[in-house]
Amino acid sequence: MRGKRFGRTIGAAVALAMVSGCGGGGGTSGATSSTGSGGTSSGGGGTTTAGCSLRERQDWAAATLKEWYLFPDTLPANLDPTPYTNVGDYIDALTATARAQHKDRYFTYLTSIAAEDAYYNSGSSAGFGVRLAYDTVAARVFVAESFEGAPALAAGIDRGTEILAIGTDASNLVPVNTIIASGGAQAVSDALGPSTAGTTRVLKVVTGGVTSTVTVTKTDYSLTPVSSRYGAKIITEGGKQYGYLNLRTFINTADPALRDAFAQFRTAGVTDVIVDLRYNGGGLISIADLMGDLLGANRNASDVFEYTTFRPEKSSNNSTHTFTAQPQSIAPTHIAFIGTTGTASASELVINGMVPYLHANEALVGTNTYGKPVGQIAVDKTACDDRLRVIAFALQNANHQGAYYDGLANFVEASCQAGDDVTYPLGDPREASTRSALDFLEGKACTKITASTGQSTLSLQNKRELITPAHPDTAQRETPGLF
Repeated sequence: MRGKRFGRTIGAAVALAMVSGCGGGGGTSGATSSTGSGGTSSGGGGTTTAGCSLRERQDWAAATLKEWYLFPDTLPANLDPTPYTNVGDYIDALTATARAQHKDRYFTYLTSIAAEDAYYNSGSSAGFGVRLAYDTVAARVFVAESFEGAPALAAGIDRGTEILAIGTDASNLVPVNTIIASGGAQAVSDALGPSTAGTTRVLKVVTGGVTSTVTVTKTDYSLTPVSSRYGAKIITEGGKQYGYLNLRTFINTADPALRDAFAQFRTAGVTDVIVDLRYNGGGLISIADLMGDLLGANRNASDVFEYTTFRPEKSSNNSTHTFTAQPQSIAPTHIAFIGTTGTASASELVINGMVPYLHANEALVGTNTYGKPVGQIAVDKTACDDRLRVIAFALQNANHQGAYYDGLANFVEASCQAGDDVTYPLGDPREASTRSALDFLEGKACTKITASTGQSTLSLQNKRELITPAHPDTAQRETPGLF
């Protein structure tokens, strides 16, 4: 869920920019500092850091939006913060008009500086280390992906595993269909407990036709952006080699992983590539720009990959990224981007950035994407551990195309409908989207994606959506479905 988090400057103060996921991420990091510098003041039942009372934080948020928000005409002239019991609800009220216009779907939000920095620097988060999807028709929950170094995979839970029941111990297991009936996907999220290390759940699961009951405890782990099992490989079919890359998230540690993957493709002479972004909710624009560079060995130094445009009075912060060939860069003749409604922000930036150069030699495979052509800056109130992610800029490709609020289906020149078949590993030529991507690269015909094509419009086994809690943390915004 949810762009420019790193690698941009805002005036004299560093501000990290990001475009992130479905839950609302995306902006800059390295952020601009704000008021609130230590000390305590007494307040009723204890101490409050100076500058960090609820009203002071609400006023700071409103002032920051007034200064930076990309859609200033949508902000209320004067909204009393008194009725709002927390900063987040007040921010949501301030951005309600833009949200009604489909411009800001909770992309502007308050988060923790410490938690966000931990995620973007190393992928650090606490959980089971799985990505979950639920069948919206049959009320079933499946593991879409399981991460290396995390407790779920160590317990034998991997892609394709179905979760049948959830409990805090073996004596109170509740069937998943009962949980969903009580409150939908959010009830499943609630049943799995908070994203804190030490949270333990007992799960009844079926993996490979074998049913078992396992106990799994959430731990702190670092998400690997490119899987060591299937993240980058070469598929040989019909006497030709195709590169396959699956990028989970745009964080700093993706830099060496992407370079290693493209070095492998370059050595093999690969020119046809599958870039699998089906669950990638976004992240840092600096990493998106790197991916563009790695796909741009045959681009001129003056060729534009993306334009970043702020509102008129902040136009001094506008920037343009032109292709900068790297030692590992390749010159692709065809690219198949695998996407879903979980594909957002930095992922969409990469797909859109290649359209002016590859035209119909680039395809979106799978379903329509989420639709987030904007990004955030980060403004910090350090004493309060508050980071306000503010939608502050729009993103466009070399043709100044960028208003894809309803996804990229109508922006790409070629596309192929395909499902997400969790019965096969990611990158397996038998898996539905990977198969369709290979077929496109091989010149075979397919059915075009429309703006309304989502997983629910495909075959019964693919009527699945990633589970995202109502109030996702940073890792869940950028890695949709993460638990």
